[in-house]
Amino acid sequence: MPKLYEYFGLIVLFYANEHEPVHVHGKFQGRESRAEIIVFNGEISEICYSAVAGRQPLDIREMNFFEEIVTARADDIVAKWIDFFVLHKPITPERITRRLK
Repeated sequence: MPKLYEYFGLIVLFYANEHEPVHVHGKFQGRESRAEIIVFNGEISEICYSAVAGRQPLDIREMNFFEEIVTARADDIVAKWIDFFVLHKPITPERITRRLK
């Protein structure tokens, strides 16, 4: 379960057995939501957020943090997806302590 970022207590990660499309999970104190990054012709065209089956979704404040980090780091997330799932490289987590907005 490679952790990508920690952002004001929110953990952004991939699960090790993930599948396409490119997506990340945001977790905070047992709550979890998902962000799917849609790539079209090599460019990010859309980010779709959804709940995770069987999990309570992030609350509004946590979801705001999740949307901030995924929006700000979408290109990096796609690059890390390729590194981890295609090239089998390790991911080094990053702790972000300043607001990205």
